Amino acid sequence: MVQCWSKSRGTGTRRCVAWRLVAVLLPFAAACGSSIRTQAPSVTPATPPTQAIAAPAPVAPKAPVEDPVLTLIAASDGHFKAGQKELELGHAEAAKQDFNRAIDILLESPYGARTEPRIREHFDRLIDRISAYEVKALSEGDGFTEKRYEAASIDELLALSATFDRPAPAPELKSAVQTDLETTGHDIPIPLNQRVLSYIELFQGRLHDFIEEGMKRGTRYLPMIQSVFREAGLPLDLAYVPLIESAFKPNALSKAKAKGVWQFMGGTALENGLRRDWYIDERSDPEKATLAAAKYLGTLNKLFSGDWHLALASYNGGPGRLQRAIKRVGVDDFWKLAEKPKLLPRETREYVPMILAAIVIARNPTQYGFDFEPEVPMAYETVTLPRPVDLRRVAEWADTTIDVIQALNPELRRWTTPVKVEQYQLKVPAGTAEGVARRLEEASTPDLASLKWYTVKRGETLPVIARKLRVSKTDLAEANYLRATARVNAGQRLMVPHESTVLLAARTERPVPAAESRAIVAGPTLMAQAPANSNRVKVIYEVRQGDTLADIASLFKTTVASLKTWNPRLLGSRLQAGARLTVYRLAN
Repeated sequence: MVQCWSKSRGTGTRRCVAWRLVAVLLPFAAACGSSIRTQAPSVTPATPPTQAIAAPAPVAPKAPVEDPVLTLIAASDGHFKAGQKELELGHAEAAKQDFNRAIDILLESPYGARTEPRIREHFDRLIDRISAYEVKALSEGDGFTEKRYEAASIDELLALSATFDRPAPAPELKSAVQTDLETTGHDIPIPLNQRVLSYIELFQGRLHDFIEEGMKRGTRYLPMIQSVFREAGLPLDLAYVPLIESAFKPNALSKAKAKGVWQFMGGTALENGLRRDWYIDERSDPEKATLAAAKYLGTLNKLFSGDWHLALASYNGGPGRLQRAIKRVGVDDFWKLAEKPKLLPRETREYVPMILAAIVIARNPTQYGFDFEPEVPMAYETVTLPRPVDLRRVAEWADTTIDVIQALNPELRRWTTPVKVEQYQLKVPAGTAEGVARRLEEASTPDLASLKWYTVKRGETLPVIARKLRVSKTDLAEANYLRATARVNAGQRLMVPHESTVLLAARTERPVPAAESRAIVAGPTLMAQAPANSNRVKVIYEVRQGDTLADIASLFKTTVASLKTWNPRLLGSRLQAGARLTVYRLAN
């Protein structure tokens, strides 16, 4: 008997056993690895090896049975979440499409939207969540609510100046500033007094980050501002006035209702050529406001005989107040006027040294401990709009966000461009103008902005119409370029400044879900099939006084949930007499 073992790759050790009654070793016995000997070996009977027991073949685990209900719900939820993301970008139309798809997946499935408890629960919750977005859009006024503004830095700085403990500046600071002023040329006189030095110290220390952020933001606008001032023959140091006024924020709004980078009051803006109406406020446009600021600062400079300290004080406190103060004491020096608290308001007395300190730092930021990377202005192109357009639609066409479109067009107060302005020039990101113009031509007029119009009836006035439509009388007048006291005539069409809801989940044609709930059926299909054809027909029901959803559901042999499904804009359970509901009653 000869036993031999050899290794087989991948299977471990395999035994090779040969049984022989041998008289003489045959030559091929060496194939099992034995050494060939010249003498006959002694053969010792071996115990027969035990039979190797083959390991049982692994049994593949059964694939889990896919639950079609969970798959359906997951697909629907995926589209809903995609719609949420689109809304965050301001893409109302894309959000509407995703939301509709989330609903259609359920309605178009073999199970229907209400035939299985889990689907029914998801469907009802889906409608409620989408409706909540619509309610929010309505509560915010949708495209006709004025955009939000940021607090103006001037308010914060002047409030701080009231509690600012002004210690004597360190000698080292005074020496450093003096050296800086000797080497850096300024086109506005910078006095080396305690007021200016104290603010330089404050801006270097406690307000370092605040000033640095403003200077960094200002790098977007400084080349434009300096170009305008250079052409107007104004000192370029004045380009840093917005650092204190607004921190270079186009949407800055002060407590006194001054607005924009240059913080113009409404009347002053109008006097200097800035347009302001219900749709547009050019105070928020940095370029247009800078042109107006150059004009106004030039006027103030002439009014005060070239004294820029008095001109800056009047920019804050008003030229009339400065003139009265000068006339009262016979002194035309700002610093002497500032020593008399009753002559000028505290805000004006602090404003001028603040501006001068900001100019000193902004002209040489590195020396005062500031280090930041300049911001590059946004590149843009313009598109001519022949009719009003919702900015959210433009954002979708340009494949960008509503925030970008608003940042490029800060003069627009709302998400809808002016209703009665033809050939409005809208700024869009560079490289997108051609695509936006093409989509503009392809879109039908009603799709561009969801405007709601009202035809005036005989005997109606603006206040009566405003109460009837539940809108502000002022908004109704200004949205139509009218005065609040203006008369309106029968047949006149008014734009209602309360845009229709986006209707994120509502469409006029949609399969009607079965109202009744069906139980799960055991077997491969898991659920009962919905009927191929609905046995209900569409009717419009006018709500009567005292009606409730339960009453109407009972009348038409359906459920309250179905009524809400058929009327996605229905808010809560309260009904108003005269409201019209879509109902699908039994055909028989």
